[in-house]
Amino acid sequence: MLQNNNEIWCAIPVFNNRDTVKDIVSVCRSILKNVVVVDDGSTDTDITALLSDLDVAVLRHDKNIGKGQALLTASKYIETHGGLYMITIDADGQHNPKDLEKFIPLLNEDAPGIIIGCRNFNTENVPSKSRFGRKFANFWLRVETGIYVDDCQSGFRAYPVKYLNQLKCRGSHYDFEAEVLAKAAWAGLQLKTVDIDVSYPKPEHRISSFKPFLDNLRISHIHAKLVGRRLLPWGHKRLVEQKKIDFKILRHPGKLLKMLLTENATPGGLAMAAAVGAFFAILPLLFIHTVIIIYVSTRLNLNKVISVNVQHFFMPPFVPAMCIETGYYLRHGYWLTDLSFETVFSQFSDRLFEWFLGSLVIAPVGAVLMGGIIFTVAAKIKKRIAAI
Repeated sequence: MLQNNNEIWCAIPVFNNRDTVKDIVSVCRSILKNVVVVDDGSTDTDITALLSDLDVAVLRHDKNIGKGQALLTASKYIETHGGLYMITIDADGQHNPKDLEKFIPLLNEDAPGIIIGCRNFNTENVPSKSRFGRKFANFWLRVETGIYVDDCQSGFRAYPVKYLNQLKCRGSHYDFEAEVLAKAAWAGLQLKTVDIDVSYPKPEHRISSFKPFLDNLRISHIHAKLVGRRLLPWGHKRLVEQKKIDFKILRHPGKLLKMLLTENATPGGLAMAAAVGAFFAILPLLFIHTVIIIYVSTRLNLNKVISVNVQHFFMPPFVPAMCIETGYYLRHGYWLTDLSFETVFSQFSDRLFEWFLGSLVIAPVGAVLMGGIIFTVAAKIKKRIAAI
């Protein structure tokens, strides 16, 4: 825990929240001495004038450039003014500013990390899209980092500004909040959670700057980039050293097997592992299917036991023959009626190309089907276990 609360700042990004921002800032200021408000191009009122009677710093962007950029503006300002941690809270009234007090005891300069406020969704008027978005974000963070956090989308967080300002984040809107968690984990920072309250107004009174199509597109794009980066074989720059892997577990096959079997064993995690195994098993990766499946599932923190064993469902000759037939049809417009040992091996180069071409159709379909089957089975098993 930090000894001096003057090193803790509260940062509040604002965009057209004139009806709620002043009350939130006032409560935050009663808890922490240092509060900075970043007006991200609001057009509904003059935020500086609105908050003129409160002892807070107000920064302004001339135009709306996104919540992520507003947070980075605040973070850089706080570091230059001697702050160590920045607690961010939204200005739309969803969060209870008194929950700031829950973050303060968890802030530790010697064990830097991001503290994420885990929203209590057992309340009224929680949008279904928020429930889905939360599960979606949690799943992808686990794929990208191997870390499970129960609420990746919460904007109520505490950041160590020294490290936040060193992370190279490209996202500038809501995609920033997904990107920063993955890159912080890669850099060695801990990700912790604390339970917080949340309040959603009725739909007719709800005001949000989230643009469903554009922001969901940005979030999907950043997750695609993060997964792509995760698949590359070289590591990430470490800002904080972590404990080295303990290879002593190799001396205990039983413990190793248990660890592999329980790795990312949620229905979604198992389904993703099955989909990856199926996809690469169908591609004509001659003699190296298993190596590639293990590599990809390791990089994406998937269950390697499921990924590797799923490929047995797609062994020759049926699936390769299906791919060759599909590829042949795509090339010529009609089916190969004489699929035999002679037509395959005497014209191997043609058949290999058709296998590859057909696999581009069959592999995604097989991955979706296998992932769906595994998810359904795993979800039912999980439900039965919970009912016992």
